[in-house]
Amino acid sequence: MAEIDPQRLAEAVRDAMWRNDRASQGMGMQVLAIGPGTATLQMTVQERMLNGHDICHGGFVTTLADSAFAFACNAYNEVTVASGFDVNLVAAARLGDVLTATASEVHRAGRTGVYDIDVRNQRGERVAAFRGRSYTLKGKHVVDPSTLT
Repeated sequence: MAEIDPQRLAEAVRDAMWRNDRASQGMGMQVLAIGPGTATLQMTVQERMLNGHDICHGGFVTTLADSAFAFACNAYNEVTVASGFDVNLVAAARLGDVLTATASEVHRAGRTGVYDIDVRNQRGERVAAFRGRSYTLKGKHVVDPSTLT
């Protein structure tokens, strides 16, 4: 079988994952970019995401970062899950803010990986710094490789 272009593979994985990603879709996220080990997702802060202080609940910011993490680490077409993450919320997000989470691979070897996700608002101000740790389930594919030729 011919080797598939890594970018084309990442795009096929994105499409397959997006079809079933009810959480990201339900929060109004969009996948802006995808590549091997990278992903950029965007979300607008909605009224229902505000907490009692009238700012975006940190769980929604974290979910955006986690979704970018998931798309980035699965882009190689091996089912990969989070084994843990750390998040630092460094600024408040407010109603109407457009948040962009950019995930980049720091290290990937064997079954484990480390990814940094930078979340910024529409003014380029950092809202959160997220570091995810991934675990790959070897031999399990997101997309059937035989359909990718």
